[in-house]
Order: sequence, then C-alpha cells, then structure tokens
Amino acid sequence: MPSVTNIAGYQFVPLNDLAPLRQQLLRDCKAWGLRGSILISPEGINLFVAGSEASIESLLAAVRALPGLADFTPKYSVSDDQPFRRMLVRIKKEIIAFGVPGIEPGRRTSPKLPPHELKRWLDEGRPVTLLDTRNEYEVRLGTFTNAKTLGINHFRDFPAAVAELPAEMKQQPIVMFCTGGIRCEKAGPYMEREGFEQIFQLDGGILKYFEDCGGDHYDGECFVFDRRVGLDAGLVETANAQCYSCLAPLTPTDQRDERYEPGKTCPYCYVAAGEQLERTLAERAAAIAAATTPLPGSAPYDNYRPITISAKYDGRELLAMLCEVFPHLSREYWQERFDRGLLLNDKHEPVAASQLVRAGQRYLNSTPAMSEPDVSADIRVLYEDAALVVVNKPAPLPLHPSGRFNRNTLQAILNEVYQPQKLRPVHRLDANTTGVVVFARTGAWASRVQPQFAAGNVEKVYLARIQGTPAEAGFICEAPIGTETTDLGGRAIDEQGQAARTEFRLLKTFADGTSLVEARPITGRTNQIRVHLWHLGWPIVGEQAYLPGRQLGETQTHGVDDPPLCLHALRIVFDHPQTGERVTFEAAAPGWAG
Repeated sequence: MPSVTNIAGYQFVPLNDLAPLRQQLLRDCKAWGLRGSILISPEGINLFVAGSEASIESLLAAVRALPGLADFTPKYSVSDDQPFRRMLVRIKKEIIAFGVPGIEPGRRTSPKLPPHELKRWLDEGRPVTLLDTRNEYEVRLGTFTNAKTLGINHFRDFPAAVAELPAEMKQQPIVMFCTGGIRCEKAGPYMEREGFEQIFQLDGGILKYFEDCGGDHYDGECFVFDRRVGLDAGLVETANAQCYSCLAPLTPTDQRDERYEPGKTCPYCYVAAGEQLERTLAERAAAIAAATTPLPGSAPYDNYRPITISAKYDGRELLAMLCEVFPHLSREYWQERFDRGLLLNDKHEPVAASQLVRAGQRYLNSTPAMSEPDVSADIRVLYEDAALVVVNKPAPLPLHPSGRFNRNTLQAILNEVYQPQKLRPVHRLDANTTGVVVFARTGAWASRVQPQFAAGNVEKVYLARIQGTPAEAGFICEAPIGTETTDLGGRAIDEQGQAARTEFRLLKTFADGTSLVEARPITGRTNQIRVHLWHLGWPIVGEQAYLPGRQLGETQTHGVDDPPLCLHALRIVFDHPQTGERVTFEAAAPGWAG
C-alpha cells in the first residue's frame, strides 16, 4: 500500500515576519521528516510537501495557526515513494511568479467554477473555451479535450500570449485551468483587466477535477512538479519520466527512443555533434534568410508599447511620470503624442496629459501604421546544443525590442526561426556592436548562465578601433558609470555612479592615426567600453554618440548605410550550464580590425 502522503495547496493572504517564519517552518519540517518545498511571500503561501500522514497533519496544524490561514485546505494524494529529494522553505516576492503589478488575488479573483459544474457544462455541450494556462512541456502530457493552449515556456509569458488571442474571444465564456489553480488566480484578473468579459477559473485545477470527476473530457495525464512527473485521472503515478536537460516529460515510448540518454538528452533536445551540427547550422541560415526577406518590421502595423505604472508614481500626472521615466525623450515629444491622441488607456481610449495615474494601471504608447527602420540581417548561428544557441550578431541590429524596434530585432527573428521555443539572451550587446551573443533555450538554462556574470565567472573579450594611440601597451579604466540615462539614452561617467572596470591592451596602430585595442570589461555596465574609451580621450571609430573632446553626439542610432561602430564582441568564456565544462565561443574579427 502507498505509504507517503502528498499535499499541495496555496492561499493568498498577507503574511509578515517572513524570515523567522521561514526558519521555524524549515526546522519543524525537518524534525517531522518531511520533504518538498514551501514558498512564503507577502502575498501568501504555496506548498508541495510529502511525508507520513502524522507529519503532514503536524505541518497543517502549524500552517493553520498562522493569521488568515485557519481554513487552509490542500489537495491530497498518495505515492509509494517520497517524490522530493529535500526540504526547502523559500521567501519570494510572489508565491507564483507573474511579474504584473496590480494583480492581487488576496483581494479579488475571477469567479471559480467547481469541477462538477464544468463537467456538467461539457456533458451538455455548452459552448465554452477551455484555456490551458500551463507551460508547453506540461501540456505535452495531457489536457482537456479541445482545450486552447498558449505555447508558453514560463508563466511570465502569459500576458504576451493573451495579447495574441483573437479579439472575438473577449465576449466568449472562457474557463481557464492549470495544475492546482494557483496560476489562474492571477491569470483570471489579468484577462479581465485586458477586456475579457466572461472569465471563470476551474476551482482546484486539474488535480481537483480528477479527484471529483475522474478523467471525463480529459485526454492524457497531468504533469506535476516532482519526481512522479505525471498523474493519471485516479491521481496515481504513471510511468513517465522527465528529461534532465530540457525538462520535457517523457512517455515510455519517448524513453525507448535511441536519442534518450538518462541525465543527458531526449528526443526533444537531442543534437548530435559534427556533421549533424553543421547541417543544422546550414538549415538555420536558410531559416534566418526566409524570416528576414523581407525584414519582418518593414510591413506597416499598429504598434502598442505598454507602460505599466509603478507604485512610485501613484497619484502623479501621466505627462510628468513619462518625462521622469523616459528622460531622453522631451516633454514636447510626449505633449505632441497626447495632442495626436496616441497615448491610450487599456481600453484603447485616448487619455489626457493631466490624467492622474494609479499603481498597476497600464497605458499604451501607440504608433499607427508603423514601419521599423532597416537593420542588418546577416545573422550567423555559430553553435547550438540542447541548452544554448550562440550567434554572431551583425550591426545595426537591436538585441531585443526597444524604441522604434519591435520585430526587427535579433530576439524576435530568432524566436521566429526557433519557434515554438523562445530563446533568452543571457547577456546584452548594443544594437551597433557586432559579435558573439549567447542565448539559452529555456529559462532553466538561462538561470544557470546569468548568475555567472554577476559572480565574475564570465570572461568577455572585445576588439575596438579607436581614434588616437595610447601611450601604454596596457591600461585600465575604473571610472564609475552613472545609472541615469543621458539625453541619448546612454550613460556617462558619474563619480557617484556604479563601480566599473575595463582592462585594455594595445594590439596595433594604423597609418590614419587610429589604433586597435583589446577590451576586457570586468564589470558589466551599460555602454561600459564605449564610455570608458570616450572618457580616456580615445572614442571608438564610427561613434555617433560618444564623440572626441568628451562631447556627446545627437543620436545613438546607426543606419544600415552609416560607417560601422568599430566595436566587436570577439570572445566569451563561461561554464556550460549542462556539462559544467569551461567553454569558449568566438566570432571572427571584422575587416576593420585589419
């Protein structure tokens, strides 16, 4: 008989004194022999814990003794083995990461539909859209019959996916669902805020539906976030596994595939070395050419850039807030947009400059029939595997959406090529800088690379052709760089700014009075190499922003026909997130490095 009791539950309720609460819960759970995870935050608690029945009841008694949690009711299941490896209690900003201000389930959620009521609706053939709010890899194991899925890789991607839903869905009844209901607590109010009029959330999620109604109207199993991987309609563990590399759930058929190697790869992330990689890169080149011919931003479209109000600006006038948040854009610029009716509320209605804003509200900066400036599309994929995609970025080409660019960006183009995956850049590179850029295939892989930058574990080497010749073969700049944007949207030296260090080495001099230097940024401040060379009196050849004599230019934007900014990301070295081995990726030096 199964001997391990599993509980999963959450509740949105204000919690205080989180640090001592964390210590007490962790100490008690370890004493009771429990394993799993408990997330606590100012907005509530979310837990997945397993152990003996008596220990579970001890934990629930402790939870229910907390203010506001007297009626805390989890969902139960049983298993033969302990599905968790250790006991974790963590303090988070949110008990379910969403990142959208103003959504507070502790105060209000969408109407909840009991599982038996949903089953009755489906039995009767009632017209309703079933919306699966889960990640793509979860959906792979199963979902409700004819449910609409969103193809997202993280719950933070949900708002962008909602923006792509057909407008006619806003008047239709929608029942959203997830594993246990917690994601819908935030997804429902968000969709209502976006104008969807008939939103219901399945109370208790798929697991509660299985408990009350079995598997009627559901195809497959339910993915769970522990070693059980999948549960059938009887809440019994199935024979599915999970790929260590890409986290995809694997059916018994997947596990028999020759590309499945436990702890390494599976049919969904397998990439062979050598010739297969070469063929893959050739296919990527063809796909990039197709995605950029013509450039995706060349066709006019209505662009709506969201502006979400933070608590700092609650009660301020909208115009004043915009001038403060975007200091590189003039007050006259914003006033002209108000006069033209281009600043809209979330119902797409024009608003006045004097509008008083509230925290959590969203406004739209609209540009009708917008066409984006041309960019260089000479994108070369240098390497890819189950975790990473490494690219030689051309210039000018923005890395991610910003300013006048939304579709003509490296990230948007690669997402088109690699769909349904949405690649994540693990570091930044200026639009006018060429060279090596590293993307992670999933958020899990990105989370193993990005901390290496903060820890100083990443070696970055750039080439720059500068105006003038340094007197020393090697030199260092440690001038601090300000956090405030300049009128051009860049940065400047500021004695009260952030510490910054760049190490330089003179490589070559040229007859025209310019020189080639190697730059190694030890810190990672915005525009760091450009600002440091400008400060030292050797601005980069092709600069339009940081000019000789420590003067600022009039624009950061280069056109495709302008002389290039002679700054190139030559090499990057870090620990591979999958193997842990030290890896080096390099983009060949451009012609100007001569």
